[in-house]
Amino acid sequence: MKFSSVELFAFCALALFFAEWLELKFSWVKKYCLPKPVLAGLGLAVLVFSAEKITGLNLEFDFSPQTPLMIAFFATLGFAASWKQLKAGGRAVIHFLILCIGLLLIQNLVGIGVALALGESPLFGVMVSSVSLVGGPGTSLAFAPLFEESGLAGAASIGLASAMGGIFLAGLWGGPVSAFLIRRNQLKSGEGFKSQVQAFEPENPWIRFTEIAFSWNLFKSLGILFLVMMVGGWISQGFIVLGVTLPGYIGAMIAASFVRNLDDYKGIVKIDINFLEVLGSLALSFFIVMSLLAIDWSKLAGLAGPLVVSLFLQAVVIMFISVFVIFPLMGKDYDSAVMAGGTVGFMLGTTANAMANMQAVTKQFGVTRRAFLVVPLVGACFIDFVNAAVISILVNYLK
Repeated sequence: MKFSSVELFAFCALALFFAEWLELKFSWVKKYCLPKPVLAGLGLAVLVFSAEKITGLNLEFDFSPQTPLMIAFFATLGFAASWKQLKAGGRAVIHFLILCIGLLLIQNLVGIGVALALGESPLFGVMVSSVSLVGGPGTSLAFAPLFEESGLAGAASIGLASAMGGIFLAGLWGGPVSAFLIRRNQLKSGEGFKSQVQAFEPENPWIRFTEIAFSWNLFKSLGILFLVMMVGGWISQGFIVLGVTLPGYIGAMIAASFVRNLDDYKGIVKIDINFLEVLGSLALSFFIVMSLLAIDWSKLAGLAGPLVVSLFLQAVVIMFISVFVIFPLMGKDYDSAVMAGGTVGFMLGTTANAMANMQAVTKQFGVTRRAFLVVPLVGACFIDFVNAAVISILVNYLK
């Protein structure tokens, strides 16, 4: 039985509605920041598998929208890579980004070392390192075809399993790291409890979306996104001609970053980054659900042991560096203690984990403006851009 791409979108939408219900019904889903698209994709995959076993039918889906959705999402990340915004964040943002880049490189070295020690491919080590941990489910699934082509069988299932394990550990250990540093060093918030932490979170793009959905910005944002995707395709083809193997979305990220920085200084296009974030979030949600439905989970068999060992060592290394490097080099004060927990959050899991960790800590110990400025800027944008470049270089070197 075959289903069209339109029917696939409908099934994905229903699965996402189900995931939304799960978050409302079960508090642990929100507590551990489990991504709703992942829950939706896993639920849909189980449903399809069960339907095939019960009916004896082979259900086939048109997965052609996957690639455009992936490219659209990563293009929106490129729009967020603003040099002007990075400088506006002050030295703290730049210093924190440099430290996190160093941590990202160490993370990959640890993963490759563990893989070689356990007799696995070094590509396995990269996949269970910054691809799945810093990158999360979206980056894991986006890079999976490139890793498969380079010789890593079951890359998608390996990456997703690692990403989910990292999300769990990030939610479990990030808050305690900050609390340990605060108590051991007897640190106190300079702002006390006079303000709500939520006031320092990035603007919710959905609020902005409702204000402009039927305005000129709707057409302009979509038009810019499609143009960037088109130009990005030409850039990616240029890399292929040069003999460099890169994921299809790298060209779109480069083109989008160029447009964003040109717009920052010239103001020609006046892009609406909030609306582009909404479009990117929608594209990522459907891409993840479709990708999980297409995964062959049987390829994960036999890799559970190396995966668990790698995850445990990665968590230990990240917590050690957060406590003994990030904390002292970022000021050894209350703000840097909260940032250490946030680092554990997005270096093991997602930016949502980082924000949840910091919210839990500041609710108990007091507000910090600096941490809620620095961590989202680095964790939600700039580190992803660097990560994509590092992964591409490693794959081309190790394949």
